Amino acid sequence: MSNPYINAAFRSSKEYQVYFFMKNKYVRLHYTPGTYDDKILTNLRLISSGFPSLAGTPFAESGIDCSFDTEASEAYVFSGNHCAYIDYAPGTTNDKILVGPTTIAQMFPVLKNTVFADGIDSAFRSTRGKEVYLFKGNEYCRIAYDTKKLVGSIRNIGDGFPVLKGTIFESGIDACFASHTESEAYLFKGEKYVRIKFSPGAYDDALVGDIRLILNGWPVLKGILPVT
Repeated sequence: MSNPYINAAFRSSKEYQVYFFMKNKYVRLHYTPGTYDDKILTNLRLISSGFPSLAGTPFAESGIDCSFDTEASEAYVFSGNHCAYIDYAPGTTNDKILVGPTTIAQMFPVLKNTVFADGIDSAFRSTRGKEVYLFKGNEYCRIAYDTKKLVGSIRNIGDGFPVLKGTIFESGIDACFASHTESEAYLFKGEKYVRIKFSPGAYDDALVGDIRLILNGWPVLKGILPVT
């Protein structure tokens, strides 16, 4: 299997801005669904440089391998079995750690004794309340991050997202983020990505366009990806 081009991503509080994390580096960009007018807002730089609060932590040294946005300019970040809740202060270096670092099992006790306790591959915010989708290998679950409760059960990606059956994403997702476009999300794996329309609690998800090479759909990242 090819190595991840993108390890983690989260949607910014700034409209149509997203953070992409690759190894111990990141970029911030303005994206434009369905077009090729994306713009780099923060050039590729070390996480420890752009997020001083994370310097010296696993999130900067080993890299962020999962993240998702919550309210305002706040987000959860994960590295291995470590987790922290941060204010990422978009476009500045005034970020701060709000909770943690701690272990996933301590931050989200409901994930203790599950595959997610040792690390989470990717995550994206749901459109329903304060819920988020978490992915690990070929499994996923939904949790409410405010009450720290599981919503439903842990399931196979192909069962919960039938539209992904028979695709590379059925066996796992490297990175993903919820778009600022309602009920849409971007999924990344290896050198490819796809945009989906999702529907919490239902099975009528749909692909928005084809599965494509990241560098074809996001030409602004040419010369940046893959990060070596």
